[in-house]
Amino acid sequence: MSTSLSPARAARAPVKRSALGALTDWIPRLVLAPSVAVSLFFVYGFMIWTFVLSLTNSRMLPSYDFVGFAQYAQLMANDRWWVAATNLVVFGGLFVGICLVLGAGLAILLDQRIRQEGSLRTIYLYPMALSFIVTGVVWKWLLNPSLGLQAMVRGWGFEGFTFDWLVNPDMAVYTLVIAAVWQASGFVMALFLAGLRGIDDSIIKAAQLDGASLPRIYARVVMPCLRPVVFSAVMILSHIAIKSFDLVVALTGGGPGYASDLPATFMYTHAFTRAQIGLGSASAMLMLGGVLAILIPYLYSELRSRRHG
Repeated sequence: MSTSLSPARAARAPVKRSALGALTDWIPRLVLAPSVAVSLFFVYGFMIWTFVLSLTNSRMLPSYDFVGFAQYAQLMANDRWWVAATNLVVFGGLFVGICLVLGAGLAILLDQRIRQEGSLRTIYLYPMALSFIVTGVVWKWLLNPSLGLQAMVRGWGFEGFTFDWLVNPDMAVYTLVIAAVWQASGFVMALFLAGLRGIDDSIIKAAQLDGASLPRIYARVVMPCLRPVVFSAVMILSHIAIKSFDLVVALTGGGPGYASDLPATFMYTHAFTRAQIGLGSASAMLMLGGVLAILIPYLYSELRSRRHG
């Protein structure tokens, strides 16, 4: 009995296989299509809509009477916006810088294979598991002059001790730095520690054979190898600083007055809660511009290094 296929059936077999292969290729796209469509609409679509609103005189409800860049001009003439922008520079600079230094230092310490490394790593990383609301509330208790650190130290007999940053308009923004560094430095430590553990030990041993001290090895050999980690940490921390809202609301409420306002809290308290949607949208677009100003150079650097690597 012959088992060979007829010419017609032999011709149909490749067609069936090719159709099956095409269907297999399209299944992942079909599965991901709803998520992609939702992301495009609710993320990028609303970003475009926010930009459109920033060009209108919208107040309580959206209005499409275009006024050009009048909302941006009004924003630039607002003293409270400049206070928020200045606070962002101070808060963001100190937050990113201290987290990088502290995180790298803790990572180097743990990289020495000290005892109880796992426990210490968990302790340092634990604050990142908390929300910024919880962090803000806890630090508000600790920094409250009447029941926090100041009251505790004075209870020990040091009556002249003063730590009233929380109610001092000139120092309130620095309480945000303290709380944010406490929460995020452990996360930076984890990033650096992962990078350190990925470096080939032979490089460090070769430097030691050449007589280099341990601090010089980390400064001249190890840290330059961690440039991608540094870039990633800076980008993530800067993004956290620009969009910080819940920490400010929970810790200082933007006060005293609006001394510790950041752009995110300005956008909410001064614009949207006062029925100024157009002004709030303009401030939101400037915040987006700040994020892009950090993200685009980072992506350009990464693509350039890969192209020349």
